[in-house]
Amino acid sequence: MGIKAALPKAELYLYTAVLSLALLWAGSWIFEASSENVNRKAFKGSVKPGWHYFGRKMDVADFEWAMWFTTFRNHILFALTGHVIFAKICSMISPKHRSLIYMLYGFVTVFVIMGWTYVSLILSHCILLYSVALIKRKWLCFLAGLTSLATFKMEPFSSWQAGFVTGTFNLQDILFYGGCGFSIMRCMSFALENCEKKDGHYSFMDLVKYNFYLPFFFFGPVMTFDRFHVQASPLCLIANTSISNLL
Repeated sequence: MGIKAALPKAELYLYTAVLSLALLWAGSWIFEASSENVNRKAFKGSVKPGWHYFGRKMDVADFEWAMWFTTFRNHILFALTGHVIFAKICSMISPKHRSLIYMLYGFVTVFVIMGWTYVSLILSHCILLYSVALIKRKWLCFLAGLTSLATFKMEPFSSWQAGFVTGTFNLQDILFYGGCGFSIMRCMSFALENCEKKDGHYSFMDLVKYNFYLPFFFFGPVMTFDRFHVQASPLCLIANTSISNLL
């Protein structure tokens, strides 16, 4: 939702306190892990050449390093490169259908990487939260969204949903929880904007276009639904194309 007024001071203090406690909690985990692995000699066997241009070395036992040099480089970057190429082609051929083609490209990419069962799980969350959005009650949208997020940490819901992922690869857990978590957050943004809409409702297709926009499907909502909808609407795209032609 767009910011329309300053938040009350009490609410800002509450958010600051919650964020501070979360950072302290995460910091305690880091301190504990560092204390348990204070003997650096144990890591010498797994240190290999890494970023040659910067003279840094790589810990091959570190999952993040392995991710950047294997699966992420070979699949995710390739998919995002394809998205950029599609964007340029669609902007030249049919700008008013660009958002639909973005959705199809993102949908197919997620389908190829994670499988149809994972896509079905994402769509089920979208359908559920879209149904709640139709009621137009903000508190209910928040409750439904937070409950959906909580199911990924509660048994037996967590194990049941994890079973929707097929295949095995290094990035499976990150892409699974990242895609599901941020999809629910985008659904919450959509639901809150639908509550603000005075005349009627946004369509389910609007939600799917927003959710399967590939650049922020797995790793986070770059923009809220209101901004995405304005930029993805056909009228806006045609106007931008006309301005570009004039320039």
